[in-house]
Amino acid sequence: MTAPVPATGEMAAAGIAGTGSAEVDNPRSPLLAGFLGSMFMMIGSIGVGWLAPVSELRRMPVFIWMRTEAPGVALSIVLVAIGGMLLVRAWLRLGQKVRVWGEQARRATLSAVVAWGLPMMFSVPLFSRDVYAYIGQGRLMVEGFNPYENGISALSNYFQLGADKMWTEAPVPYGQLFLWIEQFVVWVTNVQPEACVMLFRLVALAGVVLCVVYVPRLAELHGVNPHRALWLTVANPLFLTNFIASVHNDSLMIGLALAGLYYSATRRQVRGIALVTLSIAVKPITIVFLPFIGLLWAGRNAGWLRKVAFWALTAGLSLALLTALSMVNGFGFGWINGLSAPGSISIWYAPVGLIGMVVGSLATAFGFDGSVPAGWVFDAGKLLAVGIVAWQIFKGDYDRLMRRLTLALAAVVLLAPIIQAWYVVWLIPLFAVTGIRNDWQVKALYFVVSFFMIYAISDQLDVFPYLQTQDLGLALALARVAAALTALLFALYLIFWDPGTRRLFRKWHQPVVERPVI
Repeated sequence: MTAPVPATGEMAAAGIAGTGSAEVDNPRSPLLAGFLGSMFMMIGSIGVGWLAPVSELRRMPVFIWMRTEAPGVALSIVLVAIGGMLLVRAWLRLGQKVRVWGEQARRATLSAVVAWGLPMMFSVPLFSRDVYAYIGQGRLMVEGFNPYENGISALSNYFQLGADKMWTEAPVPYGQLFLWIEQFVVWVTNVQPEACVMLFRLVALAGVVLCVVYVPRLAELHGVNPHRALWLTVANPLFLTNFIASVHNDSLMIGLALAGLYYSATRRQVRGIALVTLSIAVKPITIVFLPFIGLLWAGRNAGWLRKVAFWALTAGLSLALLTALSMVNGFGFGWINGLSAPGSISIWYAPVGLIGMVVGSLATAFGFDGSVPAGWVFDAGKLLAVGIVAWQIFKGDYDRLMRRLTLALAAVVLLAPIIQAWYVVWLIPLFAVTGIRNDWQVKALYFVVSFFMIYAISDQLDVFPYLQTQDLGLALALARVAAALTALLFALYLIFWDPGTRRLFRKWHQPVVERPVI
């Protein structure tokens, strides 16, 4: 049995096999431009990437100059900003170079993933310091603490680990599998920060490889061109920066989930459920996949009794595996209590977060406690998300099951009071394999990628301990503004003036100027 074919997919016609040497118009230029952008980011990360306070790299002269001298920090900011936007342009131009989305396009895309991702493997962590929280949590395990009950403040000299202060008292929100990975990394490296970062990068790389393998397979099941889906997903600069440069464990989570979804759709449900359960044991958000896998297992014409039976069987198998994992480490399901730990309570660009902030501010202006009505808004967003997930589970065509799963997960992400860039990256492969049309849909993706790249470039820069004296006068706020302006000006150039890319951002009713999607 193959998976359903959604109405939004591009049909993979016979031309997919390739039409000879004219399939791609010399992709060397965007490949080199993207490599240059990634190299810029790697060099810039020396000055503004996240280093642990105990890192030996801080003693190297080049690190000292780029992190403590105003010209070095300014150069780092410019390199990271220009490098990130060069990656965006290279990705867009690579898509425009393709005449036929055949085997040559696949090779060009994989070349881009290697060329653009390789420098990031050796960069100082950018745009997030979650990897240092992973190190702290792994050290908790090595020293015999229960990370579901203790924050990293239970450790001696915990502040030298480099984790964000929000993790000092917060319990771990990750599942059992990732706890073991954290423990192993810290144990084998003896808490050496750079070695830990590299091993966690290799874990993230495993997730990237899983996406490279299973995104095209899922796309083919839906009649969607697998090579274009691979370009939209894995060569995407938002994907590469969040999963490799930022070292997020979300890479492994979504890679395992996609693999499990593929096997479930091809009638190998036990293997599929096992893989999705391992994904849950990294980050539990992918528990959303299970009801849809139960529906795939029940089959096209299943009645409600059969659906309920297979939902129960799916849940039972997953719960049994999670329980077995919990018994091995003895920590149980403590991650349930830690799910609210990471992130701020709201952020301005999340619709629900913005509404809550406005309502809270208005209430405060009238002398009330603004946190109460803001909380009501946040709870309403979560309730609406639950309703949409339930609707997608119980209503809809069997042929659109994976699209329904995609919309359900999108509701969970987009109706939360905070939306992180890596949350958006969860959605891109699912939308790509079920069909992103070559019209307003792909334009929306271009704008989303551009926005989150600009925001990431300006959001988290490791400069606040430095350059804030009256003599130098370069504070964190100034650094962020400089990074944001540099990236924004580059984005405006791409949208309005660049002769190559401006055609991609035309009015919504106009088609995207790309080669035919075959």
